[in-house]
Amino acid sequence: MGYPLLSVLFLIYWGCEDEQEVDTEKPTVTITSPQDGSTVSDSITITCMSSDNEGIEKVELWVNGVSTGVSDDTEPYSFVWNTMTLEDGSFTIIVRSYDLSGNTTDSEPIILTVHNTPTEVTLWGVVYSIENTTELNLSNNELTGSIPPEIGTLTNLTNLNLSYNQLTGSIPPEIGNLTNLTGLWLGRNQLTGEIPESICDLNIDWGGIGTFSITINQLCPPYPSCIEGHMGTQDTSGCPSVVCETYYNENVAPILSSNCIGCHSGSSATAGLYLDSYTSVYSAIKSGNVLDRVNRNNGDNGFMPQGGQKLSNATLDILQTFFDMDCNE
Repeated sequence: MGYPLLSVLFLIYWGCEDEQEVDTEKPTVTITSPQDGSTVSDSITITCMSSDNEGIEKVELWVNGVSTGVSDDTEPYSFVWNTMTLEDGSFTIIVRSYDLSGNTTDSEPIILTVHNTPTEVTLWGVVYSIENTTELNLSNNELTGSIPPEIGTLTNLTNLNLSYNQLTGSIPPEIGNLTNLTGLWLGRNQLTGEIPESICDLNIDWGGIGTFSITINQLCPPYPSCIEGHMGTQDTSGCPSVVCETYYNENVAPILSSNCIGCHSGSSATAGLYLDSYTSVYSAIKSGNVLDRVNRNNGDNGFMPQGGQKLSNATLDILQTFFDMDCNE
């Protein structure tokens, strides 16, 4: 009669032996670099130490209470944190450690200050304070090269004088960032290209006496409306629009006058195709319609000039050259 009782006791003993102890011990984790209170920029490396009685599964970087999704599972533990997409300010950093049993521990937080906004800018080999530079007079300084776009960071400038130098290239659109300017002088350089519309964002009295000068350059039309009447003297002979219009007047217009104007001018222009001005011819040539038709053979449908002879190869080459030019209407 004692055997059933012995069996029950054996099963109870066997079941207790088979139970596994649950790991409730949490890991430890400490941020080792950078130091609390540090100021950082660009991309930085954050390092930490973590240990556990059973082992570490991974450590994970958290910023301002939100996981970055950046983790590491191999010692020595480290993360690369890119601050370039963040606004300047303070950020709370912790590292969360996960052990093999699912226990977690957060490190003591550190506060890092992100500062990616530059405090200085280098122009023509000289370093200027972005905050404290309010006037920049580099007139007659033998400056060469282009105006660097970084000049647009000097947002506290009230006067900028770059006149009487040998500056080349175009005016950078970043000049429009200098909204505190009351005086701008860029005259007597070798500036080229078109002027950015952003220049009209400046609060300058363009017509005022002694507040603005851009004369004696090689700047090309069309000019921004705010300064259109204040351009002074410009050498536009190298401007694409001027080169194109000169080529049109000297080479293309005589061809059209002899072969096309009779049908394609005035109120009764054939098929609404006008070939009696630079603007209308430019549009027609660029559409490819005219070139296609003048290259057809006499007798083909749509052949131009209608009722005339096929243009010579030399004449066709002139029209093709005009088509290939980088012009503005």
